[in-house]
Amino acid sequence: MAFGKILKREFYERPAVDVAKDLLGKVLIHGAAAGLIVETEAYLGGDDLAAHSARGITNRTRVIFGPPGHAYVYFIYGMYECLNIVAEPEGQPGCVLVRAVEPVAGIELMQRRRPAARRLEDLASGPGKLTLAMGITRAQNGADLTRGTLVVREPADPRRVEIDVTPRIGIRECADWPLRFVVRGSRFASKAT
Repeated sequence: MAFGKILKREFYERPAVDVAKDLLGKVLIHGAAAGLIVETEAYLGGDDLAAHSARGITNRTRVIFGPPGHAYVYFIYGMYECLNIVAEPEGQPGCVLVRAVEPVAGIELMQRRRPAARRLEDLASGPGKLTLAMGITRAQNGADLTRGTLVVREPADPRRVEIDVTPRIGIRECADWPLRFVVRGSRFASKAT
């Protein structure tokens, strides 16, 4: 399957909210697996107490304060890994959680990785499902998304997407902030909008 160019570092060197919206419709690729990004959440650092970076620089969060366009992959609930993409200029914390993709390549491989998924729509419809289906682990933490086996590309045929905005999901702090972005009408998002 053909895809467009890999997104350059400048794409990520912007406010996390803008990056979160503009990632919708782009193609997340890891090895042979690929999916159109249909759902994201922005995490802002500073006053955003839901952001890991709100506590400052630690060994875990150091990548968030580094150059934009790198992966921040962390482990939650003792069982799931989540993929975030570092945004904002270097030194300013901010990242985007990639919550869901619409599988477009390597689907059989993704299905082997997620045998519990009964339908294509359920294969990568949540941050933990997405990383399992795409084979993304903490081994990719800090990976440069502008080159290598984990990248984000333009779609071969870019289309304008309509975006629904909602509060973020599954957090306690700053839970009412409207920082979740979903491709309107997508059946592949983690939760109906």
